[in-house]
Amino acid sequence: MSITLSENHNNPSICFVSHFAYGELASVDTGHIGGVERQTSMMAKWLARHGYKVSMLTWDEGQADGVEIDGVKVFKMCRRDAGINGLRFFWPKWTSLNAAMKRADADIYYQNCGGYETGQVALWCRINKRKFVYSVANDMDCDIRLPVMNTLRDRIFYRYGLKHADSVIVQTQHQQKMLNDGFGIQSIVIPMPCEGVDSNKKFVKESLPQKNSSVLWVGRISEQKRFEWLIDIAKKCPDITFDVLGLANSESEYSNALIKHSSNVPNIKIHGRIPHEDIFKYYCGSRVLCCTSSYEGFPNTFLEAWSCGIPVVSTFDPDGIISKYNLGWTASSVDEMVNAVKESMRNQDKWQAASMSAREYFLKKHTLDSSMEQFVRIFQDVHKQV
Repeated sequence: MSITLSENHNNPSICFVSHFAYGELASVDTGHIGGVERQTSMMAKWLARHGYKVSMLTWDEGQADGVEIDGVKVFKMCRRDAGINGLRFFWPKWTSLNAAMKRADADIYYQNCGGYETGQVALWCRINKRKFVYSVANDMDCDIRLPVMNTLRDRIFYRYGLKHADSVIVQTQHQQKMLNDGFGIQSIVIPMPCEGVDSNKKFVKESLPQKNSSVLWVGRISEQKRFEWLIDIAKKCPDITFDVLGLANSESEYSNALIKHSSNVPNIKIHGRIPHEDIFKYYCGSRVLCCTSSYEGFPNTFLEAWSCGIPVVSTFDPDGIISKYNLGWTASSVDEMVNAVKESMRNQDKWQAASMSAREYFLKKHTLDSSMEQFVRIFQDVHKQV
């Protein structure tokens, strides 16, 4: 499908509800930028470039209300820490969300990542006769038990939002099956978009990592990401450097303890949070990307790595594609991860084949334009619904 959106005056207006996304959208450090925020900001800017009226709702990070960034108008809610314990859920958080949704005055509201916010957005859209599109962020959003939603309130609101979404988008066929089997919800699989390696830099085989490159690990230092596995892997591979991009949660005993522990492992280098415009030099300087997570959705880090021709060594394999398309190595234990990392370093032919497969897979499935055209179809179809 070839889309000339700028010539279409019937495009629906779209509002992205993404509480933490202001930092990514505005390229400032607000202390929280993850895959969801990066993806929603990228999508919003793409739509704005292609003729859509686009807005985004975020926490108040000190910005002016209604400020426009790359064609995206930003309406702010309250500050994330505003209010009094016991009351802040309703006021000012929920009330400021409703007020910002009203000011945005969009045809379609899009929200990614399951939580109570999913229900809040769905309820406002239902009352105000607007359309709501929900996008799944990880497998746990599709698990009937909702194991990572800690309160009954979160689970009730999320179930309501899931049930009343006008369209539900998932990342994998596995998530689609989970939603259908567990919730009776129909969904649409769309390959997630990624800008990939800097488009101004020509990708050439000579730029690929060589034998003595490092292993890269990117993410939050959290229980889900199992950073302790990386520490154990590094200890068993003393001749390999492990570069870590990510910070500990200063309020988490788990992450602080692991960062302290890793400081005693000489081949682990903690680089902290890296501006996104600088991140690809780490990908392109790495041999493989290492993922030790207990669960994921479809990590943006995989797409960023594959766009550079960097295979992954991973405990998580979305829809089995790593094995199916030779995009790296999969493992289910620390010892298996160690073996895979070592093989990626010593077997140049196998690494080269995985590298080229990764790049080809990214170009075929996940470029920004090809993925966003599929999102456009959903937005246009939803807008036409009575």
